[in-house]
Amino acid sequence: MQKSLPLNATTRILSQFDQDERLILYHGDTNELIKTIPDNFIKLIITSPPYNLGKAYEDRVSIEKYLEVQTETIEQLYRVLSPQGSICWQVGNFVEKGEVFPLDIYYYSIFKKLGLFLRNRIIWHFGHGLHTSKRFSGRYETILWFTKEKEYTFNLDPIRVPSKYPGKRHFKGPNKGKLSGNPQGKNPSDVWQELVTEWEGCFWEIPNVKSNHIEKTIHPCQFPVELVERCVLALTDENDWVFDPYAGVGSALIAAIKHNRRAVGSERDSTYVDLARERIDSFNDGTLRLRPLGKPIHKPSGREKVAQVPTEWSSSNQARLLEEKQEYK
Repeated sequence: MQKSLPLNATTRILSQFDQDERLILYHGDTNELIKTIPDNFIKLIITSPPYNLGKAYEDRVSIEKYLEVQTETIEQLYRVLSPQGSICWQVGNFVEKGEVFPLDIYYYSIFKKLGLFLRNRIIWHFGHGLHTSKRFSGRYETILWFTKEKEYTFNLDPIRVPSKYPGKRHFKGPNKGKLSGNPQGKNPSDVWQELVTEWEGCFWEIPNVKSNHIEKTIHPCQFPVELVERCVLALTDENDWVFDPYAGVGSALIAAIKHNRRAVGSERDSTYVDLARERIDSFNDGTLRLRPLGKPIHKPSGREKVAQVPTEWSSSNQARLLEEKQEYK
């Protein structure tokens, strides 16, 4: 049985799994790390696996081969998952010759064959990304939340959001006239859009880590820490283990230790391992810059120069440019 360490214990980073420690970052193949983890041990497995897009950290293969390899890993992850545990599998799309293959649909059957239960298909919406010219620009990814059993850890109170109508009352029945809401707020929806809207409606947006995001590193598909935080708070208790089998630059590990959980992750790329270690060290000494959980996304006032319609796009200039183009012909 693992010993319960004090929550204020120094979070040192080990390179091999040790169930009596708080933080492990393994450099190598995740399947090798999984072999060292006991059965039914991890409370939350949360990750964003390679999408088979040919990024620097992955080899592009056929969609069939990709899913075959992922199935082998998922079967091992099932072994180490606690009976009360959850898997949050965050994926986007595989695109080949302009055709979109929604990875969450392909992954669903893999998890179901193992007997897991899908609790939510969470839509993570973000406002920025690459623009496409022959289809609509992608602005969301999905998180498949599965549990191993029908009884599982779910802490609603730490992730509640303010109600739109806190003074709403029951209008009939035995509770007529009594407040119908919860003083701590309401249950977030399964569409995670911006928090400023969540306060008014039912969406929570978490910005993806691009351009000027304060957490940005050289990793091309970096997890925002606050995306993991909501899952950590809801699906684990203090001192539980959180595992990211594709740890990248350590965002999931940071989210876990921030909330007094134990964390284990694996990463093949040595550059990312070094960055993850640097970020964890910075978190420990209080210098790591993180976007606060629930911070409203900046909305332009319309007065900024970049928010103004360029004069070149005015109807008169457009007509003039068209005339010049016709004359040139």
